[in-house]
Amino acid sequence: MGSLKLCVFSLILLKFQYISAEFFKRDVIELEKGPEDVAWVVQLSDLHFSVHHPERALSFEKIVGPALSMINPSLVFITGDLTDGKSKDLLTMKQDEEEWLEYQKVLDNVIKKSGLKKNVFYDLRGNHDIFGVPAIGGSFDFYSKYSINGQLKRSGLVNSVTIQTGERSIQFVGFDSIMSLGLRGPTNLFGHPTDQLLDEISSELSVLDSQPAKPVIKIAYGHFPLSFSAVSQSGRTLKETFLTHNLSAYLCGHLHTKFGKNLKRHHESNQHPLYFKHLLQLNGHGSLPNNSKTCSDEATEFKEFWEWEMGDWRKSRAMRILSIDRGWMSFVDVDFKLGAKNVIILPTFPLDSRFTLERSFHKCKVESLNLNSIRALVFSSSPVVSVVARIYDSRPGNLVTVLETPMKRNEDSTSRGNLYTCPWNFNAFEDPSPDRFLLQIEAVDIEGRSTLTELRPFSVGGLRARLSWNWKEFMVMGCQWEALYFPILWLFYLLTLPILVFPKAIFVFLRKQYTYKSLVGNRKLVTYVAWILSELYNLPLVWFSIIIYLFYLILCPWLSGQVFTEGGEKGYMTYRGWVLRFNEREKLDFHGFPDIMVVVLPHLYFVVLPTIIVIGVLVAERAVFQDHLRALSAKKEDDYLVKSNVSTLTSGRNKTLTLLHRRWIRKMLLLISLAICWKHFLNCRALIKAYAMNPFIHFPVYSMSIPLLLTYTIYKTSRAE
Repeated sequence: MGSLKLCVFSLILLKFQYISAEFFKRDVIELEKGPEDVAWVVQLSDLHFSVHHPERALSFEKIVGPALSMINPSLVFITGDLTDGKSKDLLTMKQDEEEWLEYQKVLDNVIKKSGLKKNVFYDLRGNHDIFGVPAIGGSFDFYSKYSINGQLKRSGLVNSVTIQTGERSIQFVGFDSIMSLGLRGPTNLFGHPTDQLLDEISSELSVLDSQPAKPVIKIAYGHFPLSFSAVSQSGRTLKETFLTHNLSAYLCGHLHTKFGKNLKRHHESNQHPLYFKHLLQLNGHGSLPNNSKTCSDEATEFKEFWEWEMGDWRKSRAMRILSIDRGWMSFVDVDFKLGAKNVIILPTFPLDSRFTLERSFHKCKVESLNLNSIRALVFSSSPVVSVVARIYDSRPGNLVTVLETPMKRNEDSTSRGNLYTCPWNFNAFEDPSPDRFLLQIEAVDIEGRSTLTELRPFSVGGLRARLSWNWKEFMVMGCQWEALYFPILWLFYLLTLPILVFPKAIFVFLRKQYTYKSLVGNRKLVTYVAWILSELYNLPLVWFSIIIYLFYLILCPWLSGQVFTEGGEKGYMTYRGWVLRFNEREKLDFHGFPDIMVVVLPHLYFVVLPTIIVIGVLVAERAVFQDHLRALSAKKEDDYLVKSNVSTLTSGRNKTLTLLHRRWIRKMLLLISLAICWKHFLNCRALIKAYAMNPFIHFPVYSMSIPLLLTYTIYKTSRAE
């Protein structure tokens, strides 16, 4: 009996060891061919293969396969939104198996054309890839069946692969931060890292820390930018995890180029004045480097990393090539909208001063030997006959060429790619301005075609240039939307409820009334507001309806609908998220927070708030018109409106009287009311399509209150009493 127990225990132990080995198995790529200590990878994102737009897949297969063959990267990352999952009118969002079959077929053809091994491709889910998926691994989870990761049995939410050069390790950690339940859009917009996911990411990022012999470069990739990533249940964030483990860069997608091509953001461990309690960052570069540090200052290492969002394939046909040259990162985003490229150039040194890391240029760690050459990777489909590096000085106000020198290819018959270098005197380009000097490289192939890189600012001292955002870039990269949702929500109620309720209490308590005549003698903003509210209180049904509706939006469900692709249970939506079922403790379990903001905030600020303002102005206009009619009756000034010839002194007054008499202001308000109702109708139509609802059954209060309020107010203010 004892020997039997021992055998069983041994089998369990062997099984545990096997599972552990499989669980902790990590891919490693050894780079043996030249160029030495240089690696490069490719990133693609937001393919959005769609049955309604077959040209996306066709151009991908036609262009990407040959391009990858020319570039010959060590790894290829596809960071989410592999398929579109949308109807032709863009309002119904759910999985379409035909799109996934197309994705599988196209990727197989691309891999064949590229000549690369399938296991160097890594793809992960975006929010479009889980629209309406009730359970990961279920019948509607086509990603697990048709994606490259799914076919290669990379079933975990975290996947790690390391490139080993002769000098260092370059670790890439990819993760899926999708929500646990794939709600249909539009309330499926954010990444939702859990505490368990953050623990797994931390575990992977710390794997190589016990190998101090080789320096390690850590790079993460995912779909969602950090500005569209929620906090975990315990309040932890991806940013904190990345900073803890000395990440160098985070590669992501999701936002596309419609918001701008400058969607880059520098993150750091210190709190500087451009942060406001983790809510906002006003620019992309963060605080600028402090180059006065000495070696002793490095006792506590400065922690920082770059977040680089890239453009989409969907419309922009974008591809990114990221290189790590002797530990320094550079990238180029290639635009294939005009077709394939014959030559692609990626300067790897000097670095683009807009995207440097402070720790990369610390004086105690950088050897001058690493600075003594200009370096660039040149990928070409035909032989290159010449490569020239030029440096321009921008200080005179126009570009002046200060260096023009040919570059030579590193001789290596078994090279993975062509690295061109040329010597230079880097000390000649030291300058306190990080964007004074600009680098440009030109390559000419055997057919005489010339290719120029963009003008890149550089700083040999590691100074970081300013990276400014336009307003759209700031909105999507500089705002931490998960943290801003509730402040923006409660700001609306802070603006509306006190203004509607407190004056009513004061008027009742003091028994004071504001009239149009009192306004004439005291033209102040407070008096205007008090007078409008006083008139609004004369329509008690309207006032009570507004108050009740505002409380309804906080206390009650907004709507109910079908949140999964097919057959799943219905859920109901509140301002806190979707409620699908009670949890084990018989308490409400909310999903889709803060994704729900895409429905809540537009409704409050672009429908409800304008409605309240228009109602207030309508009742005020009626009061002014009533006063005007009384004045006409008492002073008999009707003659002013029928005279054809008026003096210059009275023409202005006649225009005012005509405006009042014809009620043109009211007519303008009616047009604005129609615009509000139209906006509300579009919102309701989008929700009907998205969640398969009937507005009269599944969300009557949400859909009918605003039109009824406006209609009743227009009717009650149509005649002067």
